[in-house]
Amino acid sequence: MRQMKPYIHKVKYYECDQMGVTHHSNYVRFMEEARVDLLDQVGYGFEKLEAAGVVSPVLNINVKYLKPSRFQDEIAISVSFKKISAFKFRFHYVMKIGETIICTAESLHCFMENGRPVLVEERFPGVVEALES
Repeated sequence: MRQMKPYIHKVKYYECDQMGVTHHSNYVRFMEEARVDLLDQVGYGFEKLEAAGVVSPVLNINVKYLKPSRFQDEIAISVSFKKISAFKFRFHYVMKIGETIICTAESLHCFMENGRPVLVEERFPGVVEALES
């Protein structure tokens, strides 16, 4: 089984609130950055999908904040993938500073073309296998 490298996000000053803590809304952006990085790592980046007319909307997001992060913290984000059905997929995120888990999250997605669901395994053979490995 191939081990994907975690995505690293260094917290920017503008991502912090007046208390010096990363604003909670930024974690959803961090999830997207890590998800895009994962797709790039397996050879199915957004450029490739979108060039084929396929988009991947977010259907649902769940986030559990455990510990705060602050300016200049480096957050390592590990992403795993699970096929839910022929049309729906779930990404699970674990965000850490060092060995401390600061946030866990999940996002639910589908793939669409021209407003209709796409069987991604038919359009891009190997993508699900690459993401599950």
